Amino acid sequence: MIRATEIHAREAHFHPDDTITLDEMQRHRRRMAMVSDGGIAFLLDLAETVRLRDGDGIGLDDGRILKVKAKAEPLYVVRGQNATHLLTLAWHLGNRHQAAQILEDHLLIRREPVLRAMLEGLKASVIEIDAPFDPEGGAYGGAHVASYDHGDAHAGHEATPHAHD
Repeated sequence: MIRATEIHAREAHFHPDDTITLDEMQRHRRRMAMVSDGGIAFLLDLAETVRLRDGDGIGLDDGRILKVKAKAEPLYVVRGQNATHLLTLAWHLGNRHQAAQILEDHLLIRREPVLRAMLEGLKASVIEIDAPFDPEGGAYGGAHVASYDHGDAHAGHEATPHAHD
């Protein structure tokens, strides 16, 4: 079986031979059998667990490179009434160990009706969308420095997803 043991950062210049579309959970792996969008079967076999990001490349041992595409997932856009309120909402989510993507004026979290009820009870605005999810990696490894540079990685988040009220 073809093996993948090398990851190319999305900032690196590479020419992909195919793509692989993965949700956030599938993009946080060390070892797993996978199939590219074009049908290339391979074994992801990394030395340690890696959080793959949209645009990263997976290097196959036959020389081909697969470009990672982040799959849209059912999420909530969470907005506060002001910055302090948003920080309070983030604290409540963190207190419940919920993965969250932190953006300048809102949070993205996975859809969960109990959380929605809690957030709305705390006077948050909660909107359903389908979008790629790239949560913070955590304090004990796995955090990615580029998570604070949301320029091109998150451009159009709210224009592209299908928003529902």
